[in-house]
Amino acid sequence: MKYQRGHKSADVVDRRGAGPTGGMSMGKIGGGVGGLGILIVLLMSCLGSGGGIDIGSLPTQELEPPVPGGAAGAQGVDPIPEASDAIDPAQDPDAELVAFLSFVLDDVQEYWTDQFAASGQDYDKATLVLFKESTQSGCGGATAAIGPHYCPLDQHAYLDLDFFKELLARFDAPGDFAQAYVLAHEIGHHVQTVTGISDEVRRLSQQHPGQANDLSILQELQADCFAGVWAYSTYDEGLLESGDVQEGLNAAAAVGDDRIQQKSTGRVDPESWTHGSSAQREKWFTIGFETGDPEACNTFSQGA
Repeated sequence: MKYQRGHKSADVVDRRGAGPTGGMSMGKIGGGVGGLGILIVLLMSCLGSGGGIDIGSLPTQELEPPVPGGAAGAQGVDPIPEASDAIDPAQDPDAELVAFLSFVLDDVQEYWTDQFAASGQDYDKATLVLFKESTQSGCGGATAAIGPHYCPLDQHAYLDLDFFKELLARFDAPGDFAQAYVLAHEIGHHVQTVTGISDEVRRLSQQHPGQANDLSILQELQADCFAGVWAYSTYDEGLLESGDVQEGLNAAAAVGDDRIQQKSTGRVDPESWTHGSSAQREKWFTIGFETGDPEACNTFSQGA
């Protein structure tokens, strides 16, 4: 993907220089995973949090303001300091990766700013927090074991850059557009938050816990579709290079629940899925890319 080298985004907070701070303990993260190790925890939880929503009840084609008092406006959440602990670029082995992610973040959010404006809405930007091993977040803490994820309580996406090494080494998903897909997916969760989708997901998941996993998958697939829609916009901008789309598809497939379970345990259990299969994730990224239209991303009415 073509990008402006050395790009710096005002919406990136770099805490890597601070070292591990205030993250959740491994005991809290591990939950029922047991002895399967960090790989399963990392990739089963990667690319954001899920929920559930009543199929057909969500007007995803309409951009709505945040629900008062909901995730985007939650009360009682301690503010997290935004002091930057950036590493000196001259001493940073990941300086170009940071610049690339900064460029992608700004491009993704510029796309959504334009989409909201076309509907007469203002888009409140998310913040990307880069950290090493662990850091504080509005959702109780962020660790590398969780993988890239979005916290609706502070509207921040959290990313330990070592995740991309895992994605390449263990799941064979290389390329800068694979990295771009990961970030665009997380911003897709931000769009779901500021439009009220995530609040509805959470409410209905609590009301119908038996449907929570299936409905969580629909939320994750919508974020994949949103990532594909943004990818189409980069084609219009002339930023795409040969092989980029395939890199995005490979990354989407790599984090499919079936692929992760097969590689981690040798078994596939669809009843436990929360993010969707590799085929489903590829399908919805493709729908977003081929249509270039957020209205095509209503997974809640169309199904997985």
